[in-house]
Amino acid sequence: MGEIADAIGIFIAVTIVNFVGFYQEYKSEKSVEALKNLTAHHCSVVRDGTIHTILAEDLVVGDIVPIESGYRTPADLRLLQAVNLYVDESILTGETEPREKFDHPVESDEKDNMLFMGTMCVSGRGRGVVTSTGRNTLLGKISDIIQNIESVKTPLQLKMAEIGKQLSILAFAIVAVIFILGVIQKKDMLDMFTIGVSLAVAAIPEGLPIVVTVTLALGVTRMAGRKAIVRKLPAVEALGAATVICSDKTGTLTKNQMTITHVYSDSEYTVGGIGYSPTGDFFSSNQRINPQEHPDLTDLLQSAMLCNNAQFEERNHLIGQPTEGAILTAGFKAGLSDPRESYTRLDEIPFSSKTQIMFTKYDMGRGDHLYHVKGSVERVLEHCKFFSESGETLALTESKANQIHEHAVLFGRAALRVVAVARGKNPNNLVFLGLLGMIDPPKEGVRKAIRIATDSGVKVVMITGDSKETAIAVAKKISVADDQSLAFSSEELVGSNEQQLASIVDHVSVFYRVSPEHKMNIVKAFQDRGHVVAMTGDGVNDAPALKIADIGIAMGLGTDAAKEASEMILVDDNLSTIIAAIEEGKSIYNNIKNFLRFQLTTSIATLSMIAASTIFGFPSPLNPIQILWINIIMDGPPAQSLGVEPFDQAVLSQPPRKAKDPIFTAEMILSICITATVMVFGTLATFYYHLDEDNLARASTIAFTTFVMFQLFNAMNCRSETRSAFKLGLTSNKFFILAILGCLIMQLAAIYFPWFQLLFETESIGFSDLYYSTLIGSSVFFMDEIRKYASSFNRPHIPTQPIIDIV
Repeated sequence: MGEIADAIGIFIAVTIVNFVGFYQEYKSEKSVEALKNLTAHHCSVVRDGTIHTILAEDLVVGDIVPIESGYRTPADLRLLQAVNLYVDESILTGETEPREKFDHPVESDEKDNMLFMGTMCVSGRGRGVVTSTGRNTLLGKISDIIQNIESVKTPLQLKMAEIGKQLSILAFAIVAVIFILGVIQKKDMLDMFTIGVSLAVAAIPEGLPIVVTVTLALGVTRMAGRKAIVRKLPAVEALGAATVICSDKTGTLTKNQMTITHVYSDSEYTVGGIGYSPTGDFFSSNQRINPQEHPDLTDLLQSAMLCNNAQFEERNHLIGQPTEGAILTAGFKAGLSDPRESYTRLDEIPFSSKTQIMFTKYDMGRGDHLYHVKGSVERVLEHCKFFSESGETLALTESKANQIHEHAVLFGRAALRVVAVARGKNPNNLVFLGLLGMIDPPKEGVRKAIRIATDSGVKVVMITGDSKETAIAVAKKISVADDQSLAFSSEELVGSNEQQLASIVDHVSVFYRVSPEHKMNIVKAFQDRGHVVAMTGDGVNDAPALKIADIGIAMGLGTDAAKEASEMILVDDNLSTIIAAIEEGKSIYNNIKNFLRFQLTTSIATLSMIAASTIFGFPSPLNPIQILWINIIMDGPPAQSLGVEPFDQAVLSQPPRKAKDPIFTAEMILSICITATVMVFGTLATFYYHLDEDNLARASTIAFTTFVMFQLFNAMNCRSETRSAFKLGLTSNKFFILAILGCLIMQLAAIYFPWFQLLFETESIGFSDLYYSTLIGSSVFFMDEIRKYASSFNRPHIPTQPIIDIV
């Protein structure tokens, strides 16, 4: 009957394990065919001089494909014609700013005359010849790379498989020895067989998978509340071992919202506020000013707003270029309304990377036509003959032009993007109005999060497509780099072999001018140095790097392909969320260790006690049904409750564990062995003290109760390896208290209820016997409290406040 009950329990546990795992995978896999959905199903093609509509899969190399605004590119094309053609390549690169395309020849390593399958034309038109289709396109090659990359197993997955195998082998070996000794001693074969099966069931950790799964699933739930969606359960724990975070700059470390912070016209101004929120003050010489009282400032901002095509929707959502969004925001901060609503635009020459300048022509009323111009300092000054100062228009001298250039250089050194603004009636005789300095500002809390990561042994590496000067300036501002940090470019990446790159990555904090295809090399280099790497990405090109990383982290606004290749998705695209996930991973790993400590102690004590009784030819203190009952306690509520123990601050402050570090430290193994030894001697001493040939049931009942008490008190010990149970508090884990009380009630029922007495072969014992069993059982609790107190003198002080709190 006991075997049937245990078999039912194991079946239920396995069912729950499979259901939880299946449900989590089902919830997270929202787009299995993400790469296929990025391709155009139908397209236009020029054949025999006529435009036809065909299936994209029917395109062949050499076909001519027309492209217009709103079209998705059906194959890789080399442009034959391009008219103001801008393409959204965010699905490949993750960059939100459209890229201008040309039809003229470019350098071999440049791609400005190529359109790639899956990208979207946002403005202009063009024609291209098909160079690759299907799996031969850039998108197709990325898909093949993803399929050929084997997902990396987390350290926990590897260790759990190893521990389960080792414990099973050990358990079967000891059970075999006990059975053979029993046969040699001519004990009843059926009794020995039954005890052997019971010990095997009790010792083999069939409860391990469900505790790990439930613990991880609860971690997933907590992470969802902290704006991180975990797609694969083991990823939460793996983050606790991360030693390197490779993070994109734009949108993760920074807001991805260009913000004007400095203005140069008659005077120098600084601007407060971050992002596209139209709130912020203006300052001159560190004094707050009213922008309306400074015509040079308002004239500059008004002209920049008129030379602008961006728009804001609800909640400051930008439609258009980030640079132009920053200009509109600065104008609104200065109290200006959108001047484009008051004046009529007559003409426009759009900005391009080739001309680096934009012209708009407006009817300002009463037939007064003005050009409003913005662009690079050099190109705008080429069209200027005058400059504005104190309300007067003066001739632009070489000295003044040099002064403007000097200010532009100063802005550049501060990692600011510089935009020059001018206006005038003649596009070649413009009046220079001033400079706007803008930057993509760091996100709130990023610097604190990086400092916390660094203090706990996690290196944060910034990856960006920006120039070296901008990259280093931003990295220093957010504490990723200092004066001794190295910066590495994409050219240096390409020029280095795997051994050279692996030898230097530990000293590199910034990778600049990096394309998504280089990210795999960066991840591999850190892994070759023994690091556990977390990698962020949002474009299709990022997908291979996300998959090969130990923990791939996709951005919430990223492509479906990046999300599919990742283990975790950041809803808020915030580095602080990754740090919170690392804390969660450390806590989960610690809780699993605590559970293993509890389970292994019980297994060793049970096996050793029965083995000792058999070796010395004494009666067994526990019968098979009682052994199975102890197994229920070991794998049941008390063990499960250890998996939901709240954060232990002593664990969160520790550096990441190494992937090859064993779960069981020497100190932990010693503690397990000492505790198991006390349990064995305490139970055997109790049994033989009360042993009476005429009443074996009474001695067995007291020994049985004593051993159960040992387990319950040891569960209190295993809530933390280092902190006292008194400091943890009884109410910090309410599920644990309910589990202990529930087991006590069930144990008392096994002793005093007649039906259970028949099942467990027990009998009622007196209050003094119950008190004696509890007192003996509590010895392991007080012994471990002494150990924790003694070892506390060798540990650094741990702060009691949370390490990080992500709101």
